[in-house]
Formats: sequence, C-alpha cells, structure tokens
Amino acid sequence: MCFVPHPLRHNLRMPIRTALLICLAASTAATGAAWGQQSTVYRCPGPPVLYTDALSVKEAQDKGCRTIEGSPITVIQGPRPRAAPPPASAGGGAGPGTDAVRSADGRVDPAQQRSRDSERRRVLETELRESEERLAATRREYAGGNAERLASERNYQFYLDRMAELKASISRQENDIQALKREISKLP
Repeated sequence: MCFVPHPLRHNLRMPIRTALLICLAASTAATGAAWGQQSTVYRCPGPPVLYTDALSVKEAQDKGCRTIEGSPITVIQGPRPRAAPPPASAGGGAGPGTDAVRSADGRVDPAQQRSRDSERRRVLETELRESEERLAATRREYAGGNAERLASERNYQFYLDRMAELKASISRQENDIQALKREISKLP
C-alpha cells in the first residue's frame, strides 16, 4: 500500500507528482517480484515480423529490432503443421507418377529419370509441332499484312485491328516456339 500526502499538509515538502511516481515504482517493483521479472520484448523487422524476448540488447541492435512498450503481447497458437507422410518404399505400392524408385540418399533411380526425361521431351516436341502448325496458319491468314477484308469489316478500322491482332499473335507464337526449343535443348 502506498501513501500519497495530502496537498494541504505543509509539513511535507514532497510534491504530489513525486509521491505518485514513487508509489508507482514501488508497486511495479512489487509486481515484478511477485510475478517474476518480465524481460524486454523486441519487434524485429522482416518478413515475417518477429516478436521476441530471447535477444540480448546487442543482438537486438544488430538486427534492427526495437523495444515494445505498453500493453502486453498476446500470443495465439496456430494449428500444428501436419506430419509429412512416410516415404514410399522402393518395393512398390505407389501409383504411377510417384517417387517410388528412390535410393536411400533420396536420389531417383537413373532408369526412372531417363524415362521421365524422355516423356518430357516427347511432350515438349509435340507441343512444339502444334505451335509451329498454329504459327503457319496464322501467317497464312495474315498474308504479310495484305489479307483480304472480311464481310464483317465494312469499317476499315476493323480490318486494321484484325491485322494488328494477327501480327501480335505471330510475335507471341514465335516467342513461344523459341522458348520450347530452349527447353528441349536443356534436356539430356
């Protein structure tokens, strides 16, 4: 309990503010002693923002953390992460497309990897062929920028818009074909 002097008593020379501060300090010290000493909480920048009381003053300064003062921080427990499924055994039991053929150090069997690479090459080459066919059809329709006007293009601006779209489509398809060729060249 803390006693604050009455302002009308002249025999006390201590101002009321000073008495209140002493009283507050005494109650804080008593609370800290009763509940255990609270440590300084730091807010450290960066994704994700970190709130911690496990840093020393020097570590906090090095990381650019600042102290949190005021109301206490409430920590809400998030859901626990699910445990990873056990690895599939090399004996089988897993469906197609799984990593069932792995060695003890986590590497994929070379035969399985060759099979995957050949499948990927086949898919990329099929996609490349289809892209080249689409490009040829678009170039035929574009006709070097001199395509015939359609009946729906009575307004000349509609014709110009269609030519601009065809030209942009040709450019995109050429870029796609170059990207597919680069991907195929990276395969073993």
